[in-house]
Amino acid sequence: GNNLQGALGQNQEPSNLARTSSPVQVPGTTWSVSSTGTLNFTAAIKTNGTLWAWGRNTTGQLGQNNTDHYSSPVQIGSDTTWRSISADTNHCIATKTDGTLWSWGQDDEGLLAQGALVSRSSPIQIPGTSWSSHIMAGAGNAAIRTDGTLWTWGKNLPGVLGHNDRAHRSSPTQVPGTTWSSVGGSNQPMNGSNILTYMSAIKTDGTLWNWGDNTNGNCAQNTSESGGDAVGKYSSPVQVPGTTWLSASFCTNSQMAVRTDGTLWAWGVGSDGQLGQNTGPGTVRSSPTQIPGTDWNGVYAVWNGAMFATKSVPI
Repeated sequence: GNNLQGALGQNQEPSNLARTSSPVQVPGTTWSVSSTGTLNFTAAIKTNGTLWAWGRNTTGQLGQNNTDHYSSPVQIGSDTTWRSISADTNHCIATKTDGTLWSWGQDDEGLLAQGALVSRSSPIQIPGTSWSSHIMAGAGNAAIRTDGTLWTWGKNLPGVLGHNDRAHRSSPTQVPGTTWSSVGGSNQPMNGSNILTYMSAIKTDGTLWNWGDNTNGNCAQNTSESGGDAVGKYSSPVQVPGTTWLSASFCTNSQMAVRTDGTLWAWGVGSDGQLGQNTGPGTVRSSPTQIPGTDWNGVYAVWNGAMFATKSVPI
C-alpha cells in the first residue's frame, strides 16, 4: 500500500519511500497485535509485551518523545507489559497487563483524557487501574473496564460519546450499562484530522447497540434521516435488532456484523457494493440485511468503504 513517512516499515530513506502492491514483511517474527492509524502509521505489540511503532509521527503518535518519522519499527519505552493497542489519525491509547490505560499523541478535544488539552509525544497514564483490553481510539475514544462498564471521552460532535448530549469530554465518562463486552466506531478522515460518525458496542447477552450519526441508517433503526436531523439523532445507545451478535466492523458510512449462527449482515451505504447485495450507486440499507452464506466467522472494514470477511474452515 501507501508508504508515506515510512508506513510500511521497510527501513527506507525518505527519498525512496516506494509504494508496493503486494505484501512485504515488517521485520520481526513475534508480533501479536497491531493497530494502524488512519494516516500512515502503525503501533504493534510483540509476544514479549514490548510496544513498537513506525511511520508518520507529526503529533508524537509514535511515542518517541519527538516528532520524527520512522520507516522501521522503534520501541516505545522499555516496558514489557503492554497488552492491547488502538491507533487513530494522530494519537494512540493502549493498556498494560496491570489494567492501566495509557495515551499519547495529539490531545484534540481531550482525547488523551488528562483533563487538559496538552499533546504528549510519550505515553501518559489515564486514571484508573481496571481497564480491559477492549479499547478504541478515534475522534472519540472508548474503553471497557473489567467490571463491564463502558467509558468514552474526546470529541462529541454528532453525539458519539453516548451521553445524550454533544459536549466534548477530556476525561472518561461512563455510558449507562454494566455488561459491555466490545466496542468500536466509524472514523472518517477529513482535512488531516478525524471525525467519528458513530459508535457501536456489543453486550455479553449478544445485543448490539449503536449511537451517533444516522445519515445513512448507520444506527440500524430502519430510518435514514438527512441533513442536521441525522447528526446526533441518536446521542445515546439504541439497540440494533437481534440478540446473537458476535462481532462487528465499520467503515465511514457502513457496518458489517456476524452472528453466532455464522450469518453475516450489513447496513448503511452500499454505493460501492460494500453491503454485498450485488447493488451499486444509491443503495442504502437502514436495517441489517443478510449477506448470503452461513459459515462466516470474522469481519473487517476499511474507512473508505471496502469490506472483508472470513469463513470458518470445514472440519
